[in-house]
Amino acid sequence: MPSTDHPRAAVAPASVPPKGPVLADGESARTVSLPGLSLVVRSRRAAGTPGDGERVPQPALFVHGLGGSSQNWSALMARLTDLVDGQAVDLPGFGHSPPPDDGNYTIAGHARAVIRLLDAEGRGPVHLFGNSMGGAVSVKVAATRPDLVRTLTLVSPALPEVPPQLTAWPTALAAMPGVVALYDRLTRDWTPERRTAALLGLCYGDPSSVPENVRADASREYQRRLDLPYFWDVMVRSTRGIVDAYTIGGQHALWRQAERVLAPTLLVYGGRDKLVSVRRARRAARAFRDRRLLIIPDSGHVAMMEHPALVDRAFRDLLHEIAVREDGEGGVDAVGAPGTGSGPAGPRDAAGTGSPGDRDRGTGPTTAAATGS
Repeated sequence: MPSTDHPRAAVAPASVPPKGPVLADGESARTVSLPGLSLVVRSRRAAGTPGDGERVPQPALFVHGLGGSSQNWSALMARLTDLVDGQAVDLPGFGHSPPPDDGNYTIAGHARAVIRLLDAEGRGPVHLFGNSMGGAVSVKVAATRPDLVRTLTLVSPALPEVPPQLTAWPTALAAMPGVVALYDRLTRDWTPERRTAALLGLCYGDPSSVPENVRADASREYQRRLDLPYFWDVMVRSTRGIVDAYTIGGQHALWRQAERVLAPTLLVYGGRDKLVSVRRARRAARAFRDRRLLIIPDSGHVAMMEHPALVDRAFRDLLHEIAVREDGEGGVDAVGAPGTGSGPAGPRDAAGTGSPGDRDRGTGPTTAAATGS
């Protein structure tokens, strides 16, 4: 990774005295301490003990987006307990993880944190999931350390789109000096509930689908983060990290990194995403060599929260396809549709309906703040 990915900290590292994260039933949390870095990791152990001939659950790691946390993955993790031994990380400065000592919030810096976590715990290769900024981070991890990644699932990954769609401009502008201070003055009188409503309107295709109790939990979490002395510094510097990653050329460019990914890849895009345009789906489908594409027409930016059932089903279909391929029994025609072909898997496309019957409403605390790319 280029030396330009190692900026010096703009402010001194801040200590964090937070209460522990809010956990769904069946979840636990712990802190992994590494030199210059502490990461809070949310875990959901695989359900039951495999019997003879049953699939042994494999390790999975979930990476959130800008302004998000490990809590964003609770609903999907709960659905996958029969398949994976899941862990979700709070990236440095987000959720309940304190800022890193070096103040590095670039995409490459976050990717190094993920790699260090996986190396320290010896969990690789994992099924790696990433949303938004976490999707870009996961692409970098998969491209630079293919030995750590078994499969790659990207939900609205923040891959370069220049210029971004109009609804994403306010988030991108946060990287500019003075914009956050102006926003803070303009919204100083906003209640946590109003801030949360604006956030859900940005991230969800249908914000009305979020139950009131989940909105209340999200409001309390949003206020907790706003009270952290380093909140805006982390947000601004991480946003700048995304913008910088969009402009890096050569072998370190994110689209070039995507072309290097060897792991079977599931791409999930939302038709109502205000932050990552669904138009990027076709380019992503061309960039990843072994990919499947799922478009959920009425989903927003966080399909794993808004439509966990559809993402769950697509991931299961991905594993089924891989198993069929490895057994030499043929390929599949589309996500979830067994076929009779043979040989290496090619591109697979599917479109989710996103119908209300497929929506998981309020399984655990699934609506932690998740802003933008």
